[in-house]
Amino acid sequence: MSVKQVAPKLLSWASEIEQGTIDQAARTARLPFVEGHVALMPDAHVGLGSTVGSVVPTRGAVIPSCVGVDIGCGMVASETTLTASDLPAGLDALMPLVSERIPSGVGKGHTQPVADDALAALGKPRTELTGKQERKTGLQFGTLGSGNHFVEVCLDERDRVWTVLHSGSRGIGNQLAMKAIAEAKGLMKQRFISLEDPELAYLVQGEPSFETYIADMLWAQAYAMGSRQVMAKRLLESLFEVVGHGQHVRTINCHHNFTQLEHHNGKDLWITRKGAIKAAAGDEGVIPGSMGTRSYVVTGLGAPASYTSCSHGAGRRLSRAAARRTLSVDSLHEAMGDRAWNSDAAEQLLDEHPGSYKDIDRVMADQTDLVTVAHTLSQVFNYKGV
Repeated sequence: MSVKQVAPKLLSWASEIEQGTIDQAARTARLPFVEGHVALMPDAHVGLGSTVGSVVPTRGAVIPSCVGVDIGCGMVASETTLTASDLPAGLDALMPLVSERIPSGVGKGHTQPVADDALAALGKPRTELTGKQERKTGLQFGTLGSGNHFVEVCLDERDRVWTVLHSGSRGIGNQLAMKAIAEAKGLMKQRFISLEDPELAYLVQGEPSFETYIADMLWAQAYAMGSRQVMAKRLLESLFEVVGHGQHVRTINCHHNFTQLEHHNGKDLWITRKGAIKAAAGDEGVIPGSMGTRSYVVTGLGAPASYTSCSHGAGRRLSRAAARRTLSVDSLHEAMGDRAWNSDAAEQLLDEHPGSYKDIDRVMADQTDLVTVAHTLSQVFNYKGV
């Protein structure tokens, strides 16, 4: 796939992209503090507040909605010594262990905080938390969430077993993000700054609101990464318990909703990746497909035009409402085939139907200049947050 300029200051790697996505990203690209072009990844689609699958370089300001409300959301994948021949048929015994040890669902958490030094090591965000928030932060550390968050067991092209998990910063990340978005909007009103889209409200570097947001955001990113690490460990322990043996080889843990200060084109810029992962030369990443398809372990090529970034997944082609209107539970069962999955929740999972997502293989073909594929992972077990 050759990158194309689809609007002023807007480059796209997507061979399948809707005009609404281009229009939304173009509004971001026109902001005066966007330094250079906005890069749209192959999985780009319209998002709440800003475009999912976009990489936004800014100087002197950040846009909280371009990071989004699930700060630090990302992927963790662990390679094991197990092979396909080690797995029991169906992995039926794994499902109750996963659902018990990795709680899922909106607002759900553990009954007691996870006994793990990783949470204490995070310290606290800049924003002072209420007692209720502090308790919920502890209870939700090491939990999955809902929507497109999931747990998988996969086989690679060598029949080697991997575990894969997708999750973010849970309720506290959402609350810190919403606080910053509301504050940015308030500042726009105070300063009589009119934007094409109010969701693009921004915070200015050097001001207290900016410094607080950056500190909170970095904390939430660390919370999300540590939470994934805890869940990955519990998932491996559960898998090895079911199989009766097995060892961990290595783990890849990467964000796809975050911002950080990086050096590009001779300048220090805030690079905000909303639905995109960092793919500098040699960086390892995990790009999941949808339920019932494939995921990929990749190595970054460090493409300058994408600000060393690549896609974070397949990207939606149907909204959740449209998926529920047009897709059926029967076709979801058919798409999942003989994989072990929480099929008793099929009605709730209809908006995660593979048919609501873009073709992951097409997405990967669109970004051969951004990453190389190290491993192709095919699911044998899928547990989705409901």
